[in-house]
Amino acid sequence: MAKQFSECLQRYQLPEFDPEWGAVLRGIEKESLRVSPDGRISQSVHPAALGSALTNPYITTDFSEALLEFITPAFQDIDECLTVLENIHRFTVQNLENSEMLWVTSMPCPLGNADIPIAQYGSSNIGRLKTLYRHGLHNRYGSLMQAIAGIHYNFSMPESFWEPYKSICRHNGTMQEFRTEKYLHLIRNFHRYSWLLIYLFGASPAACKCFVEGREHDLREFDDSSLYLPDATCLRMGNLGYKSEAQKSLFVCYNDLETYVDCLYQAMHTPYPEYEAIGQQQNGNYLQINTNLLQLENEFYSTIRPKRNVQSGERPLEALVNNGIEYVEVRALDLDPYAPLGITAEQIRFLDIFLLHCLLAESPMCNKQEFFEVSSNIAKVVESGRDIDLLLDLESKPKGMKQWSLELVEELSYSAGLLDEIDDGTGYSDSLQKQLDKVNNPEFTPSGQMLKEMRGGGLSFFEFSMQQSKAHHEYLSSNGLDEQSAKHMNITAGESLVKQKEIESKDQLGFDEFLVQWNEA
Repeated sequence: MAKQFSECLQRYQLPEFDPEWGAVLRGIEKESLRVSPDGRISQSVHPAALGSALTNPYITTDFSEALLEFITPAFQDIDECLTVLENIHRFTVQNLENSEMLWVTSMPCPLGNADIPIAQYGSSNIGRLKTLYRHGLHNRYGSLMQAIAGIHYNFSMPESFWEPYKSICRHNGTMQEFRTEKYLHLIRNFHRYSWLLIYLFGASPAACKCFVEGREHDLREFDDSSLYLPDATCLRMGNLGYKSEAQKSLFVCYNDLETYVDCLYQAMHTPYPEYEAIGQQQNGNYLQINTNLLQLENEFYSTIRPKRNVQSGERPLEALVNNGIEYVEVRALDLDPYAPLGITAEQIRFLDIFLLHCLLAESPMCNKQEFFEVSSNIAKVVESGRDIDLLLDLESKPKGMKQWSLELVEELSYSAGLLDEIDDGTGYSDSLQKQLDKVNNPEFTPSGQMLKEMRGGGLSFFEFSMQQSKAHHEYLSSNGLDEQSAKHMNITAGESLVKQKEIESKDQLGFDEFLVQWNEA
């Protein structure tokens, strides 16, 4: 599978690939539910020792007060990134209360809508807005869907790459225009091929029965307490997970930034009858930020997002328009229940291979037909990805998923070759070989391993998840955090509490007026 460096350069029509260009930046955002020793979702507030969920740069919450989110800065070194993520885990585990632990699968522990405490961010206007947004999600989609956990992978090319690559591409525009154009180029390719990531890394083939209570579904009974699909890979990304009926018809185009921004802007300012029926307020209490198709940009469910770090008071779309795309955020990844951190170095290397290929390979403009064809392919792989006879669609014609996977892995060997040359090793090609093994044998996928272990051990989904959660909790508890890291995390947590109070003290507007201004922006 390994390619000669010269072959790799030729594949992407590159005269060179400077060693500095391989220093890609990656950051990880990882969600995990806090659960009790008997595997029930925590009902307690965010532990004070972890700092403010509003302002701690490392530890916050997602939808629920019990759904922790760990955030690393961006690193060029994979091991350094994972070390920081592990330090965050260890610090958190040390400061959990009531013998709680982290739930290690993407699909949640046994729960009902009423069991999921919505995240709180204090009394500031921006804190109240974050909580109100989550109330809106609850009222629109129910809380069960929002209790699912995943990994977000942030990726960007190093600064040293862009100027020479712009010259190679003979681009006459500004650097901001070029960088934005190329990240959109990456995103279009990512959409085309993201079903492969769902097959390779999907780890949610089953769920507790309570997760679908009151909802239509086509899952089968695995045992008395678990449902599954025999060839499923990633139910988290299917109709029971991050899906919105309201957004099904939304065509979001990634051909240029203006079109992308305009599509989301219109969705954020177009009333939606079903949400108008909910209303914005009831008995003086707000139910959602507004009654539009999207309350905020982040409500649009996508497997990848163009991103930019925002300044204080700046809206995400506004930041993209003003300064262009800075990095991409991959959102299609389940937690790996076999990895204490939910992700491994091997997986990160494959993500870098995949994303670099998406950036450097040809990327035709997308159209409406392809956009919905991609959605259909993802849905098929979510539910039946380990069926070796599965057919996907390519330009309205059937194509065997296995054959297409083999072709893609062969294509990815070129970007793996570039990164191996820079790394002076075989780590990237080795990772690619592991993924090829999964293509050739579906049982090697995380979803295949899970179901095999559940069947072999007579384990329900709950019992399997508890077994893995306890094992990882023991690992994270047994090797203590080094003194310097512990001190840094404690200081950061304390400073975040102070910062939250400062934000709360500076509000000039009442929340009603603040919300009106927010919705008018």
